[in-house]
Amino acid sequence: MKSTEFAPGLIVAGIPAPQPLRDFKLIAFDMDSTLINIECVDEIADAVGKKAEVAAITEAAMRGDIADYKESLRQRVALLKGVTLAQMDQIYRERLQLNPGAAELVAACKAADLKVLLVSGGFTHFTDRIRDRLGIDFTRSNQLEVANGALTGRLVHQPWGDICDGAEKRTMLLQMCDTLGVNLKQTIAMGDGANDLPMMSVAGISVAYHAKPAVREFANVSIESGGLDRLLEVLQV
Repeated sequence: MKSTEFAPGLIVAGIPAPQPLRDFKLIAFDMDSTLINIECVDEIADAVGKKAEVAAITEAAMRGDIADYKESLRQRVALLKGVTLAQMDQIYRERLQLNPGAAELVAACKAADLKVLLVSGGFTHFTDRIRDRLGIDFTRSNQLEVANGALTGRLVHQPWGDICDGAEKRTMLLQMCDTLGVNLKQTIAMGDGANDLPMMSVAGISVAYHAKPAVREFANVSIESGGLDRLLEVLQV
């Protein structure tokens, strides 16, 4: 995809720019390392002394080096056994921060009448809080099984399945378009890792945020410096 530097640290490819944000009806965000500053699974693993082991698997999965994302997540979740809900809450309070420009971009999208979707390979313990904090309309993410106030090392099977991987992110975006009566050309998908590529591949505009090389190369817009709200330089309010 032929790309040009639209502004320092902001690469645009394959789309006219700038264009109005109001031309779009739905924006889908990844959470970990996109809307927020951490990979939650890695930080949870730190509570049981296994951060390095888990982070290595996460990094390989995000680069696209692991073909079976679901199995990689099951392996990581198994290593989280014994982490307490109190420790999970502490991670949210002390380690999790919104990435720069996240609140501003979500607010601008809502003001322009876009619906906001959060689709994450992370966990409901965090996505539910981010949803409420930012006023996000819809979420899909994984649920960690809890017994006696601690993680069991397993995931809960939900009505749509047990693991939100790249294919499920794509499916959720398509389902929301059907539900809302939105044309795919009116959608934006933003992420940073290989498991975001399936939803980015069907969206009207794909956005990479400080992303892995394969994701940067694929995206219509790559934010390589600054915050998420730099998208508003390309899709203007």
